[in-house]
Amino acid sequence: MAKYLLLKHYRGAPAAVNDVPMDRWTPEEISAHMQYMDDFADRLRATGEFVAEAALAPDGLWIRSDGEGRPPVTDGPFAETKDLIAGWMLIDVDGRERAVELAGELSAAPGKNGEPIHEWLEVRPLYGEPPLVTE
Repeated sequence: MAKYLLLKHYRGAPAAVNDVPMDRWTPEEISAHMQYMDDFADRLRATGEFVAEAALAPDGLWIRSDGEGRPPVTDGPFAETKDLIAGWMLIDVDGRERAVELAGELSAAPGKNGEPIHEWLEVRPLYGEPPLVTE
């Protein structure tokens, strides 16, 4: 078993097929999208492949140390940054092929007009982490 992080980007990834920003969806379209995500996570819970997930707010700060005894330096928020992450899901699967298969399914979440988004998801293996599932 290996852990993979599935990353959903606000922007910075190649454009989705159904590339309409969520702020232009109806409340019903947002609910359908969220229900798809919840159902997907529930399926993975049932198979023991789910570890954790979270949606992230579009705002944040860049922070760095400015040296011993000095307060951290902040700059932002950067809602326009290329690398802004919309959300993530951590999975524990048999290997890369299964992680890719699941990312493909997650990419088909419905968006505007109920059509699949076919968004690009970033699939990243965790480094040096022992798997949670040991069977």
